[in-house]
Amino acid sequence: MQRLPVITAFGGFNPAGRSSFHRGYKRMVLDSLGADERTDVLSDLAALMGLRTGSEAQGTLSAELEQQVLDGTLVRALETRFYDYRQCHFHQPASLSSAEGFTFEMSARQLPNPLPADWQVETLETGRVKVRTGSLSVMLDSHREIAVASAGQLPTGFEPGEQYNSRFHPRGLQLAVLGASDAVQSLGIDWDKVAEKAGPDKISVYASSAMSQLDPNGNGGLLQSRLRGGRVSSKQLALGLTSMPADFVNAYVLGSVGTTGAVAGACATYLYNLRSAVEDIRCGRARVAVVGAAEAPLVPEVVDGYATMGALANLDGLRKIFGDRIDFRRASRPFGENCGFTLGEGSQWVVLMDDALAMELGAPIHGAVANVFVNADGPKKSISAPGPGNYLTVARAMAEARAILGEQSLRERSFVQAHGSSTPQNRVTESAIFDRLAAAFDIKDWPVCAVKAFVGHTVAAASGDQLITSLGVFNRGILPGITTIDRVADDVHHENLALSMAHVERDPESLDVAFLNSKGFGGNNATASVLAPHVTRRMLAKRHGQAAFTAYQARNEVVGEQAADYDARASRGDLNAIYRFGEGLIDESAIEMDAHRLTLPGGAGAISLDADNPFADMV
Repeated sequence: MQRLPVITAFGGFNPAGRSSFHRGYKRMVLDSLGADERTDVLSDLAALMGLRTGSEAQGTLSAELEQQVLDGTLVRALETRFYDYRQCHFHQPASLSSAEGFTFEMSARQLPNPLPADWQVETLETGRVKVRTGSLSVMLDSHREIAVASAGQLPTGFEPGEQYNSRFHPRGLQLAVLGASDAVQSLGIDWDKVAEKAGPDKISVYASSAMSQLDPNGNGGLLQSRLRGGRVSSKQLALGLTSMPADFVNAYVLGSVGTTGAVAGACATYLYNLRSAVEDIRCGRARVAVVGAAEAPLVPEVVDGYATMGALANLDGLRKIFGDRIDFRRASRPFGENCGFTLGEGSQWVVLMDDALAMELGAPIHGAVANVFVNADGPKKSISAPGPGNYLTVARAMAEARAILGEQSLRERSFVQAHGSSTPQNRVTESAIFDRLAAAFDIKDWPVCAVKAFVGHTVAAASGDQLITSLGVFNRGILPGITTIDRVADDVHHENLALSMAHVERDPESLDVAFLNSKGFGGNNATASVLAPHVTRRMLAKRHGQAAFTAYQARNEVVGEQAADYDARASRGDLNAIYRFGEGLIDESAIEMDAHRLTLPGGAGAISLDADNPFADMV
């Protein structure tokens, strides 16, 4: 009997806003909400964006303020707070020569080492020198356009680094701290109590970025500093590592000494980390697993790289779709006429618990992750081209969901969160996978959603966006439509699929399982199966008994009130981010140990060293 990985908390931030309590999801389906709920969503965003504060943060927005909130969220034209895509700085190499030669003065401290062979240097007063030479190789300051003008950006005015003491932190790590803090606080249970019940060695954290931290405070600055005439800092290399989202959350949010890992798999990174967490919970290695990813790729060099590959929706491509009046809000166009994907930034986190611990603590039940399947593509002629591995991951996820829930749930009560990257190649290949497998499993009109239409491609966090959106669907029953397209492209396979351009409303309890699909460069394919909360509750009641489940519900009422208190504060703009720098340090000299137990000081907990022989049948 394996333990069930129950989703007890979730949070994060992306272009739709704050993820906890389905806030970001509701921004995506705003047009399908009632007036009161719509006002609540917009008020929350206005506070997050710094447009309303304190007692004024609640209530109906003026028409002007509402439009400002709408315009400052989701995919949109790239804002100059990142950079001006029309004027991106670079160095133009040039070779200068003159028959008369060049003479110039400079500081002696700025002389190159070694001196060029043809330089004649004369020492002057006050630390300066005069140089004579016949030619010069120089790098001239210049600017060029990177013709990618749309992106999925955090809500305008919301700067994650302003929420805590984030000095020298790359933007991706700022997002990681805030996203994990949002998830932990949405749990409604003090984290120290969770750690005490689980045990210090029974907590796992799996999180990473796919591309590392590439802004000036991370690897971007590390690689550019000397070439730009600056100095490398002592922090850039360490903070630039892809493992830093997990490391920061362990150290500064959770204070965890448990298992940690950072699995990278290109665009499938989130699901790779989720797989590690699910395996830990199912086999009992961990009782709590925190899973996340953070990516902040909106820097000129990254955009330039993807644009050079031809992967992004650029100005020329969008003009062919829209004409001269480009609608940047509809630049990300999964399964429609499209020309490339749209980069986005974001961070998404979930807290998993085994079913017994979730029941004991009265934790919220938002669903469960049944499994995550990963397969490679085999031989490839291009590292970025899709391959057969994704057929395997989707088919395996569908087959196991059928074994758990039955044929009817798979055929009539499931939906898909597509990778939906918005490239011409993806719309053909991914739709073919879904359409063919739907036929094989006798599924008609299989609902397919594509969250990148709203938030863009957040790379490592992309499947986190899918997961958070699926939890919203389970809660409200609104399947987000692909609202950025007018029609499905002619080459999309959809005989057995339901690709809607409008939101579709269903009874939340008519949806039992969601499949999250991800396709990454290099053949990194992953598909997860996520069970709805009503299915999860039914499974818990059957395993633990109705009396135990009734007792759980009583405990959950108090937890729900504490979680709602956090949501209310956050909706007024008070995120109160958890950042415990240097707090609760463990004195290593005070660790007590013998051959059977290791006890950490300060109530951190004890770890048994008694172990069974895993190879007893061999020795």
